[in-house]
Amino acid sequence: MRIIGSIAHPKITISIFSMNDKYQVKFEAGPMEQIFKLSHTEVNGIEGIQKLVDEEFMQKIMDRFNEMYLSFKGAKERYIA
Repeated sequence: MRIIGSIAHPKITISIFSMNDKYQVKFEAGPMEQIFKLSHTEVNGIEGIQKLVDEEFMQKIMDRFNEMYLSFKGAKERYIA
């Protein structure tokens, strides 16, 4: 797997990888990450991925990170308590 690009974002890291005829788009926020896999035939390279990652998609990514954070925080609080 090799990194072929990134998408700038003020709050999270977005990396684009290529491996075995698939792209992997990884979103990272602190200790959490989300990865989406796409066939090379589904999008037109990095430009196609950048178009796919639009404002609506990013809002859902951020909402999911918030849900992940709250879930993990709750689990840690139950474990420590």
